[in-house]
Amino acid sequence: MGILPRYVLLEVIKMFLIAVTAMTMMVVIGFVGKEAAAQGLPLGPTLRLIPYFLPETLRITVPMTLLLACTTVFSRVSGSNEIVAVKAMGISPMVLLWPVLIFAFLMSLVSVWLNDIAVSWGRKNITQVVVEAVEEIAYSMLQSQKRYSTTSFSINVKSVEGRRLQRVTVSIQSHGTSPRLTITAEEAELRCDPAQGVLKVFLRHGEIDMGGRLRVEFPDVHEQEIPLIEASRAHNSGGIPTTLPLRDLPDAIVKAQTDIDLHEQTMAAQAAYQLTCGDFSDLGSIQWQVAENDHGELGTRLLKLQAEPHRRWSGGFACLCFAMVGAPMAIRLRNGEFLTNFFLCFLPILIVYYPLLIYGADGAKNGTIPTVAIWAGNFLLMLWGFWLLRRVIRY
Repeated sequence: MGILPRYVLLEVIKMFLIAVTAMTMMVVIGFVGKEAAAQGLPLGPTLRLIPYFLPETLRITVPMTLLLACTTVFSRVSGSNEIVAVKAMGISPMVLLWPVLIFAFLMSLVSVWLNDIAVSWGRKNITQVVVEAVEEIAYSMLQSQKRYSTTSFSINVKSVEGRRLQRVTVSIQSHGTSPRLTITAEEAELRCDPAQGVLKVFLRHGEIDMGGRLRVEFPDVHEQEIPLIEASRAHNSGGIPTTLPLRDLPDAIVKAQTDIDLHEQTMAAQAAYQLTCGDFSDLGSIQWQVAENDHGELGTRLLKLQAEPHRRWSGGFACLCFAMVGAPMAIRLRNGEFLTNFFLCFLPILIVYYPLLIYGADGAKNGTIPTVAIWAGNFLLMLWGFWLLRRVIRY
């Protein structure tokens, strides 16, 4: 590699590292602060969230900061007429561009990996931190608001003295055949047991109301266990396509297709049996409506699984697409105003690329458009980049 191409590449890398560090710090603070505010996290668990939000943040900031680095360096190079000098010596500008594009390709692979880590490792551990901190969250909110609630249960207290809750009312929603429970007690204490995965509520001197059908008094201590995932405000997203690692998606797709085939065979066998028996009335029963709904849910899951690899790979290769647009665009504009060049590149990307990516991903998951449509934004950026490169080389 010649001196000038090496100089340009090193300048791009240096600018990229500075920009990605600064932007990542700002964005990760915003993400962590938003999650902490939504969950009511105290300081300790909030700080534990930072490493788990880094992959999520980097997959957003890496493409944008790479675009900023390319437009900054090539704006400066073009503004100082170095591109003109290179052409005057009979050297193609591609000599300067190839190392940067190869670097962008490598960063695209890194971005795909970050995307995979963010959804399969980061989000899982964020949920785990919130779940394990449920005791601290509950005490913090009870002290400040005298109430803590999730979709499954709620606790109301009159006051909090240390770890003792005074004049407590615990409401637990009904589950299946289990009735709604309302427990009132003079005092209570919360203890989290991560090993068993439950939040234990120790209540003293109170009464249990089982859906208004039965009331039971307890003069001493009553222990009520609540699963941690229900006691926390975290969302249990395990098993959904967006949280699976890329390496597990092929097997999940095969399993989803197998489940659909088995379900269709079961429905066909049931329909044949009812037709043979002349039981035509049950063909439109609620049982068949439930079976059709189950079939639709299985089909939707398969579509989401098939779309997920395309979404992650196309999102990762935004780095290469952004570099292919940003570098020749900065050369074409021939001025040293790198911020102007950056926004002239980023504005069309913001208006065209991201809406196409979102529309393609949603359409592929719903089955309204083919999964390859997720790559539409990348394809348009590549076409734009090739056109710009051709103009840079010829003129």
